[in-house]
This record gives sequence, structure tokens and C-alpha cells, in this order.
Amino acid sequence: MTKKRSSVLTDSKTLDEVIDVLSDNIDIHMQGACDKKTLLEILVRAASLSDSIEHTCKTIEDVPGANNIRYHLEKLNDMEKTEESLNQALKSRIPPRIRKSKLKIAIDLNLIPYYGVPSETEAPYIYRGQAKSGTCSFYAYATLYVISKGRRITLALHAVRRDETTVCIITSLLDRMYELKVKIKRLYLDRGFYSVPVIRWLQANGISYEMPAIIRGKQNGTRALINKKQTCRTQYTMNSSIYGSVTFEICVVGIYCKGKHGHHGVKYLAFAVHDVPISIRAIPEDYKKRFGIETSYRLKNLSRIRTSNKNPVARLLFVGIAFLLVVLWIYILWAHVSKPRKGGRLLYSKLFDFKTMLNFLRQSVDRKHCIKEAIYLQE
Repeated sequence: MTKKRSSVLTDSKTLDEVIDVLSDNIDIHMQGACDKKTLLEILVRAASLSDSIEHTCKTIEDVPGANNIRYHLEKLNDMEKTEESLNQALKSRIPPRIRKSKLKIAIDLNLIPYYGVPSETEAPYIYRGQAKSGTCSFYAYATLYVISKGRRITLALHAVRRDETTVCIITSLLDRMYELKVKIKRLYLDRGFYSVPVIRWLQANGISYEMPAIIRGKQNGTRALINKKQTCRTQYTMNSSIYGSVTFEICVVGIYCKGKHGHHGVKYLAFAVHDVPISIRAIPEDYKKRFGIETSYRLKNLSRIRTSNKNPVARLLFVGIAFLLVVLWIYILWAHVSKPRKGGRLLYSKLFDFKTMLNFLRQSVDRKHCIKEAIYLQE
């Protein structure tokens, strides 16, 4: 006689968890036939398939039309309030061990291409950067995530304004973290933050950091350090005609390419560092921990609602929901699909991967509503 197994998680329970978080933190004034829970279920189903609101409403027959949903989303016109709500939602479901801990933290920019001429409403949020996907204009979202026991958890999201400085972006994200009493063990930044103001600010605040140095010059500057082809630590002074100069430590490290990307032999990398108590040869491997943020972006793209909506606040909501679903996946995995053990909980991530969670959300919403099953022609 086989032993009957009891489920630890169902698709309905997964959907309830997601809707509860959204409902508790996202404030949308509703009126007419559309209620808040139905609107959130439509958003979640669209996110689960990386679909549009228009197509989702066509698929489900017993919900308000896409125009009705867009009408309510257009009421979102306060960027600061929506950003605050999303950040509260991100912090509402994190594993307890994150709070009051000293952790490794990474900050990066996620750029979504923008095409066309921005309106007055859009213009303050269009970020100019290097050409990518046929444009130099982007919606930019800065994220902060922590690295804890191999897991990357997004703690903060910030919609970047057009004229915002990199120092302002960093401080905005770190301010979101203080109420959790999380301390910085080490901060990982990409080369986009390599500048005099950022390095000066990090040193003034005594923050341990690692970031790749930009190789500039033909014979002098950081190019001269690379051309020596020696693994070493050295002091380097960066000069700026606008911001002055700053002196900091640079580590030049040689690594074996092993045929990666068609490269062979030894390649030399330069990292700007401060208060990093590890051997110089361990720095490239340690910096690889930051690359987990790229994984979070790939997962986010699996659940980002597709839209041509010009409202920057609604677009922030869609991006925020995508990041929130990734955080909730980690939380649900930790809370329900795991077992306590000595040395930390055992997570059964192969049983409940992110795509499984998205499928749970879709099928739970479909079961609650009437899904279109046939097409009829008018006579």
C-alpha cells in the first residue's frame, strides 16, 4: 500500500500569495464593474506569459475589456508613490536571515530600449546611454540585490530620472535598505559607475567595493597599467575636468582565457577596489558574484508585461511586478518547498523553478475565469 502524499504548495496558494502582496502594497482606485482583485489577476496572468494586457483580456471572457484596465492604470500618475509601493512589496517577503545581516550587495542599471520622440510626461524618465538595440534612449531601472547563500534577492528598485547622477542613484537605493538594518559587507558595481564622484563618495563613506576600471589612453592612464602585464596592486589617480581628481587602489590581475570567446593566453583585468581583504588573484572570481544580477534580469524578462503604453508610471509598475515575482518565487521556495536542516534550509529548487511558478499562476487564474475556447463568426 503506497503512502499518500500531501502537497506543500498548490497553484491556488501561489496565486493567493502573489495577489495578497500586490493588494497590500499597490493602491489603485477602482470604480465600475472592475474590482481590484480582478485587475491584479489580469496583470499577473499577463506577466506569467510575458503577454500584453490587450491579448490577456481577449483570452479571458468574463473580465473587463482592455480599455477598462488601461483606464484604471492611467490613474497611476505619481512616480514616487508607485516606486515606494513597489519597494515595500519587495521587502515584504524576504527570508528572515536577510534582515539585520552584513551582506554582499550589487547595484546595476537595467535598460529597456525606447523608440520615438518622448512626450513631456516621458521626457524626464528617458535615459541616454550607449547605442543598444538600435537606440540611445532607454527607460532605466536601477536595482539593488543581496547575495546570500547563493541566492540573489532584489531589495530595491529605482526608476532613473534623465539628469540623475550615479551618486544619487546609489544613495537612493541604499536608503531603501536602511530600515531592514542590512549592512554592506562589500558593494559590487559595474564599469558604468567608474567615475570620480562615485569613488570619492564610496571612500568618504568607508564602503568596501569592487568595480572594473575602464581602460583608457594609448600609452598612459589605465592602459599603461595593463601594458605592464604584471599582477599587482597600485595607487592610481583619476582626473576629471569637471569633478577634479581622486586617488584609489587598483588591482591588475592576469587570468588564463582558456579559449573563452576565442581568446587564449593571459588576459589582464583592472579593478578599482577599496577595503577588500582578499588576495589579489581572488578578486576576478569574487567579482563574478555580481553576475547573478544578470540572471535576475533574464528571469524578470520572462515575466515582464509587454506594452506600448507611454505612461512611465504604468511601465514602472509592470517592471516592478516582474522583479517582485522573482522575489516571491525565492520566498515561496524558502517558505514552502524546503526542509529545515542543520546548516540551513534544504531548498527543492528543481521541483519549483521560476517557470513552474509562472505556470502555476497562469493556470490558477485560468481556472477562476472563463477562458475563450472557440471562435464564432457573425452571421
